[in-house]
Amino acid sequence: MIELQTELEGKRAYFGVARQLAKQFGLSMCGSWEYDGAFFDATLHRENGETIYLRMPFHVLEGMLDRSDAFIEFRTPFVIKHIVHIGLDKDENSLLAATGFNQFQEPLDKDGQIRNKTKWEEIGEDVSNEYARAIAAIETKHIS
Repeated sequence: MIELQTELEGKRAYFGVARQLAKQFGLSMCGSWEYDGAFFDATLHRENGETIYLRMPFHVLEGMLDRSDAFIEFRTPFVIKHIVHIGLDKDENSLLAATGFNQFQEPLDKDGQIRNKTKWEEIGEDVSNEYARAIAAIETKHIS
C-alpha cells in the first residue's frame, strides 16, 4: 500500500455531490461500505490477475451514507494492489463460480508488492488532487 500526499485529505462535501463527481473521474463506490464510511475506487492498471487501485476513503460527519445529503470528509487516499487467482477454482465453490453465482473471489494477496511505486504514486496523486479541486470548486459555488 502506498499512502498519498494530496489535497484531498480533510476535504468535506455532500455525499451526492461527491458521488456524481466521482463518476466523472472514473471512480466508483467500493462494494463493501458502511453507513458511516466507504471508499471511492478507480482501477489504475489490470493485468494477469493483478489490479492496482486508487482508493479514496471517507467517513460520514453528519447523516447516513445511503442519503445524498450525508456530509462526508475524505481521509488519506492510497494505492493498493490486489492479486487474484485466474482460472476455475477446484473446490466446493467451483460450481457457483462457473454458474455466475459467486462472481467475486477473495484476492490471493490483498496488499501485493507494487512495482514502480513512483509511477503509481504520481498517477494516484494527480487523480486525487484533480478530484479535490473539483470538490472545492463545486462546494464554493454552493456556498456563494
